[in-house]
Amino acid sequence: MKPSEQEAPKLVETSTNLSNDSSASEKGEATRQPQQSNTSYALTVDEVIEQHIGSLGFAQVMHALIVSIAWTFDAQTTLVSIFSDALPAARLVATGAILEGSSLCGLSTGEWEWIGGKSDTVVSEWNLICQHKFLVALPSTLFFIGSLFGSGVYGYLADSWFGRKKTLFLSCVLTFVTALAISFSPNVWVYAFLRFANGFFRSGIGSCCIVLATEIVGKKWRGQVGQYGFFFFTLGFLSLPLMAFLERKSWRNLYRIISLLPLGYAVFLLPFAYESPRWLLVKGRNKEAMVVLKQLARRNGRQLPADLSLVDPIPTRNDQTSSSSESFWNTKWAVKRIAMVMMAGFGSGFVYYGIQLNAENLNFNLYLTVAVNALMEFPAVFIGSFLLGVMNRRPLFSNSSYLAGICCLLCALLSLQRVTRAVSVAKWLQLAVEAVGFMASSTAYDVLYVYCVELFPTNVRNFAVSLLRQAFMLGASAAPLLVALGRDSAMMSFLVFGVASVLSGVVSLWLRETRNAPLYETLTQQGKEEEMMGNATAQS
Repeated sequence: MKPSEQEAPKLVETSTNLSNDSSASEKGEATRQPQQSNTSYALTVDEVIEQHIGSLGFAQVMHALIVSIAWTFDAQTTLVSIFSDALPAARLVATGAILEGSSLCGLSTGEWEWIGGKSDTVVSEWNLICQHKFLVALPSTLFFIGSLFGSGVYGYLADSWFGRKKTLFLSCVLTFVTALAISFSPNVWVYAFLRFANGFFRSGIGSCCIVLATEIVGKKWRGQVGQYGFFFFTLGFLSLPLMAFLERKSWRNLYRIISLLPLGYAVFLLPFAYESPRWLLVKGRNKEAMVVLKQLARRNGRQLPADLSLVDPIPTRNDQTSSSSESFWNTKWAVKRIAMVMMAGFGSGFVYYGIQLNAENLNFNLYLTVAVNALMEFPAVFIGSFLLGVMNRRPLFSNSSYLAGICCLLCALLSLQRVTRAVSVAKWLQLAVEAVGFMASSTAYDVLYVYCVELFPTNVRNFAVSLLRQAFMLGASAAPLLVALGRDSAMMSFLVFGVASVLSGVVSLWLRETRNAPLYETLTQQGKEEEMMGNATAQS
């Protein structure tokens, strides 16, 4: 059934007719029939979704769930170092007294021993203490630097040659290979290099997942669907304390376990996901885009009109007008916007990962602290999903960043010895404030991902999200160094995290609002539309 006249579909007069062949119709294929004429009408992908498929139906929910599962092992790969690189407990051989890490430096090798054995963590296996303690931060820092470089590569591949789905498959398989290789590291230098490679190859997972999940739903549900991935990221985070506790005698076995999940996902689940019809359309693969949209409609219990076609966002495909030749870096509004997004992303990534890694500097059991942080991700996801449906993106991100910053500053205050001595419940209060701060930083982190998806068009969307991910990883790569410093001064680390979070919220004030805005397909199209809307707003 065609849309009503009030919806004003774009009419396209054609001198040719659609083939009566059912297979051609299914593929969205048009064949020339001389001496016949017909009238078909064309809609954009947004209009097809809203008018004929449904803004959010069974097909989109199942697709988003399948795609978002990949975030589970993305979290495990990213955060496993909390346990594998932790400083384990030690004791005096003569008395059995428990020793602090700093007190080991004045003792000879035979006077003390690791309680859990030398294979417990990389610190105990390679004695990364005293003058070698900053080597502990090297593998995690290199992991995030690898993610920084990998994000740009995967973003380019996903927007140009491979598409979202194939890029996600490649990232999952290479994540498996490098995570398994890490478990055979002979020394800290090889371990650090393989962590860099692991970070590089896993960096395509997050950006491809969120773009794949959100590009086939209506504008009303983009924010909520974008949060699915963070729910699974939380599940992956929450599974780590359990796996780490079961494999607390061997950090190598922990890596072997988490390496198997991305391989199983790539082989058994990812084939059921769809490629983005928006990307297919931008690449000129209109027939394949129509096939995906028909499958979505059928699984939602609907059917697309037989004479429906898609509006090509690039009417004349040649070297001058092709979307692939549009230069992101020569488009001023896009460069200014991504600069603001990346500055906000740097602060968010620095604080989000920093608070997690800094858990070891709280005066609590490490497994308990990480489990509490992981549990706080759940309210962050649900609260974020609800608020994305009723609030604008910009104030939601900035206010979440401010709250995270304030909590970090309070943690710094509660780290002072004079405060801990004066307040008997100071350590419990610090854990509670830290948990709230982590929840707020998680909300800001998640919202910024969805915000970035909506700020840029299809032909550079994955690239833009990848640049944001680079900013996240650049901030995250600095966090382990501050965490290492926090072993001597917890107050200083929380103070820096607090200031960085507040500043990232301030930077976002220069971004435009995107709630309920359409998703554009090309830089040229979005630039013109936003300019027209800006002029209309100024006149009114």
